[in-house]
Order: sequence, then structure tokens, then C-alpha cells
Amino acid sequence: MERVKLIVNPSSGRQILEPKVDHLCKLLLDNGYIVGKYFTESDGGTSDRVRQVCNSGDWDMIIACGGDGTVNEVVTGIVGSQTKLPVAIYAGGTVNDFANYINMPTKITDFFNVIKEGLTIDIDLGKVNDRYFINVAAGGLLTDVGFQAPVEAKAILGRMAYYFEGLRGLLLQGIEPIHIEFESDEYTKKEDVLLFLVSNSSSIGGFKKLAPNADILDGLLDVLIIKDSDIVELANIFFNVLKGEHIKHPNVVYFKTKEIYIRSDPDKRILIDTDGEMGEKLPANFKVVPRGVKIIVSKESYNYIKDISGKATS
Repeated sequence: MERVKLIVNPSSGRQILEPKVDHLCKLLLDNGYIVGKYFTESDGGTSDRVRQVCNSGDWDMIIACGGDGTVNEVVTGIVGSQTKLPVAIYAGGTVNDFANYINMPTKITDFFNVIKEGLTIDIDLGKVNDRYFINVAAGGLLTDVGFQAPVEAKAILGRMAYYFEGLRGLLLQGIEPIHIEFESDEYTKKEDVLLFLVSNSSSIGGFKKLAPNADILDGLLDVLIIKDSDIVELANIFFNVLKGEHIKHPNVVYFKTKEIYIRSDPDKRILIDTDGEMGEKLPANFKVVPRGVKIIVSKESYNYIKDISGKATS
């Protein structure tokens, strides 16, 4: 008899997540599962709670219900535990790029079937200083958009709230590059940049091909750097993001690495967005954690992930 603990962010998903969670719980209970729920709180503590859940010996798997930030807290708790339970990700919240990247179903009956099948795969994680990320860590232009967008706008507009706020910020503040120094085996240079990303998956901020060659099984992180550009060049770069061809632009640097150290000028306070939550500040060390967490996926997701990995290594 499987024992399932749901970690639910009650504020995610434009107020529609709770009835879906209730439906999922009913399906689980009706099919003989033991079910428990934990609702996250705004003052944090979710990672500690997940760690306790893993170490208790009372549960067999975890379901994370929420956005990328919720998934980050759950994964952090699992990685820090002695008993690393598998996790399934149900996409709630305004943004859940990672669930979208691995093609997890959003229809509850389909998601329940994924749980019932119990297919798992071990995937890579990223780590920035002492903090983990499952999807991306980023700094520079637009990385604070998620924190500036009003809660009401997120609830009504969803993902579009982020884009509107980003455009508004550019118009009001202009484009100001930051001086960054990168150190890795693959790339060591000082640059004036607008944005840098250290990514595990290709889907970031709603753009499915922002890190187009990313592979969560390759034991590497993908680094994307957008160098100082005028508004016309920047528009060209972002237009090509939709096709994944922005990495060919001369103002874009893109490479894979196991580890990279990034620092800014001492008088600049550059914060890092980690899976959609404001976290560390530069300087910071980013490195991959190969096969750091076990996730529950559908057969389609499993084949999709393996297919990406196969193409990347062929």
C-alpha cells in the first residue's frame, strides 16, 4: 500500500489548484493509497518539513503541487534528507517551467495514472553556493520581474503579468548592463552583460528553447550570457529565442559546464533568481549535481527526456 505525501502551495495557480488537489486525493484514496497533505506557509520552512517527511519512514513518495518555487523547496528538502523519496510534480502556480519541460500532464486523471504507473528517472540538479535548483539560476535583466509583478496581476493574467512587467521596466528604467566576471574551464572572461543564466532544462520564463541544448541527464549545466546590446539587437535576440536560434547571435555566449564561478564588481549587489525565488547574491559558485533527485514521470515524459539526452550525445 503506497503512502503519498502532498506538498501544496495554497496560493498558487489563480485559486484553481485546491479543487484539483482534492480530486487527486480522492482518486488516490479510492485506489487504496494512504494520503497526507502539507500546505506550505509564506514564512518558509517547507524544505525542513519535506526533510522530516523523508526521514520519518512514514511515506513512499512526495507530490509537489505548485510553481517552480514550490518544487525548488521540495527538492531541496529531499536532497538534504537521509531517505531520498521520489517526487512527482503537478504544475500549479503562475509558472512551472520544469513540469512543462518534462511534459507532465495537467489533467488530474492523467496525472493520477502517472502516479499509479510509478515510473521514475534520476535527473541532474544545479547548486549555487549552498542552494539547489532544479531548473535555473539567473541574474541581470528581467530576473526581478517575478517579484515586481503585482499579485493581483499574476492572478488575473498569469504568465503575461511577467512579460508586461518586464516591458514596463525596460521602458521606465532603460537597459543598464552589469560588469560580470566568469570563470570556468570552458569560458573565462569579463563581460558587460544584460543577463546570465545557468540552467538545467531548456524551458525558462515560458520560453521553451532559451537554453536549447539543455539536457537533465548529461551531468552538465548550460550557461547563457547575453552581452551588452542596444534595444534593436536585444529585440532581435529575443525574437530568435522562439526558434532557439538566439545562441547564434554575436552578443550571445552559450556553453555547457560542470562548474562556473561568477562575480560582479564589489560595489554592485547582484541578486540571483533561483527557480523563480530570490536567493543568493554574487559572487557565487554554480555546479551540477549529477542524478541528484528521483522524479516520477509518465512513459511519454520518460521517452521524451531520454530522446533529448540521446540527441544531445549523438
